[in-house]
Amino acid sequence: MDMRCRYLGLSLEHPVVASASPLSGTLDGIRRLEDAGAAAVIMPSLFEERIVQEREALHGLAEVGAESHAEVPGGYFPPTSMSRIGMGGEQTLELIRRTRESCGIPVIPSLNGVTTRGWIHYATLMEQAGAPAIELNVYYVAADLNETGAEVENRVEGILTSVRREVAVPVSVKLGPYYSAPGNVARRLVTAGAEGLVLFNRFYQPEIDLQAMRALPTLDLSTASEARLPLRWIGILYGTLDQASLAASTGVEGPEDVMKYILAGADVVMTTSSLLRYGPQHLTTLVSGLRAFLEVGGYESVAHARGALSHRDCGSPAAYERANYLQVLDSFRPGTVAP
Repeated sequence: MDMRCRYLGLSLEHPVVASASPLSGTLDGIRRLEDAGAAAVIMPSLFEERIVQEREALHGLAEVGAESHAEVPGGYFPPTSMSRIGMGGEQTLELIRRTRESCGIPVIPSLNGVTTRGWIHYATLMEQAGAPAIELNVYYVAADLNETGAEVENRVEGILTSVRREVAVPVSVKLGPYYSAPGNVARRLVTAGAEGLVLFNRFYQPEIDLQAMRALPTLDLSTASEARLPLRWIGILYGTLDQASLAASTGVEGPEDVMKYILAGADVVMTTSSLLRYGPQHLTTLVSGLRAFLEVGGYESVAHARGALSHRDCGSPAAYERANYLQVLDSFRPGTVAP
């Protein structure tokens, strides 16, 4: 069985990728993922605001007492600049360098910026450190009621365009699902230079603590039912984006979920929650299970199966569109939904 595939122009042994998690934040963790069978690994995102906070905190500590000396009205040291990436940022760059030297699989850093200058600066540093590709993690909640949908879309396209102008390595964009026209946004980003799209970024929703009377951040691991939204859009986008890579993310529990994504048209299938639940060794289960599904289905390779049940090729495109809504409603019978 030929399990080989390509993602962002990189050759992979199979399509199962370990996405960003605490497991991929250290060299030891990445090696464990590689030993367990990951075809590639995505590093945890480097967040620009964390670097800025760290830089400002260090500068503040260095300037303690400066205000008491008339001779140093401007402080002991010059203002900090972006050239000082901070300990957290330097650790990320060092991890990129070390994985490049000691790992046999692609290890792709992820970047979450705040400013255009930050996106460009840190992407450039990642490329210089030896990153084989860069994932732009566009995690943005449009909470400003004056910001329009068009402005949000233009922001994402502007970030990508600015980064592509400065780096030569392949760039993917990890998108959230909350666009009014996800297909159009995807096409615009590929036209602007994205070599790949990751569908979708899983936004973490707040919880209300009634005892403490405050809003709390939450982290719930994904479940297989959450795969349906990215499954739909990968199926719709397959074969329409001039060979840009499609990465599936969210809802991967077992080999059957990997197979479904491949049939919809995904080039690679990324998982985090299942590895946090079952450990890195679960990668072996996912890869061997995918191979078994391909063999039972009579497919000669992953490439042969990819897109077989996409919107374009499934023979019933209504399943991806509005008609599916009508069919589901018409077919429902009381008592048919499990508690």
